Amino acid sequence: MSGVVAKRVDAGTPDTEEIRDLVRAAGYEVVGEITQIRTEDAALCLGEGKVRTLAATVRETDAERVVFDNELGPYQTYNLGSELPDGIEVLDRFRLILEIFGQRANTRKAQLQVELAELRYELPRVEAKVSLARRDERPGFMGLGEYDESREQDIKAQISNIREELDRIEGTEAKRRKQRRESGFDLVALAGYTNAGKSTLLRRLASDVAVDENEGLHPDLDATAESEDCLFTTLGTTTRRAAMDRDVLVTDTVGFISDLPHWLIESFKSTLDSVYRADLVLLVVDVSEPVEEIREKLVTCHDTLYERNEAPIVTILNKTDRVTDEQLRDTEATLSALAPNPVSISALENKGIAALRERIERELPAYERERLVLPMADETMSLVSWIHDNARVEEVDYGEQVVVDFEARPAIVERSRAKAGDLVPVESA
Repeated sequence: MSGVVAKRVDAGTPDTEEIRDLVRAAGYEVVGEITQIRTEDAALCLGEGKVRTLAATVRETDAERVVFDNELGPYQTYNLGSELPDGIEVLDRFRLILEIFGQRANTRKAQLQVELAELRYELPRVEAKVSLARRDERPGFMGLGEYDESREQDIKAQISNIREELDRIEGTEAKRRKQRRESGFDLVALAGYTNAGKSTLLRRLASDVAVDENEGLHPDLDATAESEDCLFTTLGTTTRRAAMDRDVLVTDTVGFISDLPHWLIESFKSTLDSVYRADLVLLVVDVSEPVEEIREKLVTCHDTLYERNEAPIVTILNKTDRVTDEQLRDTEATLSALAPNPVSISALENKGIAALRERIERELPAYERERLVLPMADETMSLVSWIHDNARVEEVDYGEQVVVDFEARPAIVERSRAKAGDLVPVESA
């Protein structure tokens, strides 16, 4: 399907790179572009003359849809459809994003979140449908939908039902995170904008053990995350076990995108829980982008993350293979206030990954040292085996008693003491 991109800005030069990427990500070909610098027209978004130019472009290119890189109100959508050739579909950027999300939603959770976002998008448009119907116009024209008095209540009921199901899924995921921590795993989350290279970085950090979000650890699962130069290749969360000395699980999440409305962010808040509940957040940015664009993205990410996140954040300057050493130094210096002590890498070329693993080790909660003196018994052997699986064991002395020296996360040390307490008699030093 072919489409024409349209964008209006109040001032400055209209930038259509991102909306073009979004259109291509949805599987469409961009065959034309219309931009305008002016205040928003309440009826058409663009001015009347520019809309006539848009209609001519649609006819010349045989386009099938027009995508606005602006949020369109219901009446604007209707009015634009009246000015364009028959059968041309009009979408705004948020309707397009929802379409992409719908194409990429492969899990029940992702599908529910997309459905929730679509309902939130439709709800404020119900009044417009009612008004058009009362004026005996065509509310089904250009995507507004047929008028139905009960639709508003239906939408609210569906939103309530979806929230309940998402709450149940979130409860299950919270239990899974707790189990992983109790098993000695540190949780690291990848955050950042779409196309920053998070999926490629996950593949570099991962070992040959993958995590099925429904089942747990499986050594026979494919450890590679989907990675391509395309927006929204990751819609849900993907978790892999990192190739590190300590037990670390790394989760890749849906990427941020600029100018998202509150209702859309709210619909996907359960996905962001993987970031909010992590022990460490790696904020990945594309260092090859203009520095002011990087700055804006970092500010947006920080505003989102610091709202609920308590974990330390380390900025990762990815794609260093696309810049010179001088450009990299200049970018690091310019962003020093927003991104102190960043880690510069090229996930594509596997450069800087070793240094990143060392930084992850330093930033994660410190291990505690422990020494347990246990009775020589069958139950003790089971506990020693459990400690080997969940901690770094430095030495085990088997004599009249079993002495285990190890270091582990505080939660593991606490559990080992509790397990040791069940072995009578026991001493701890």
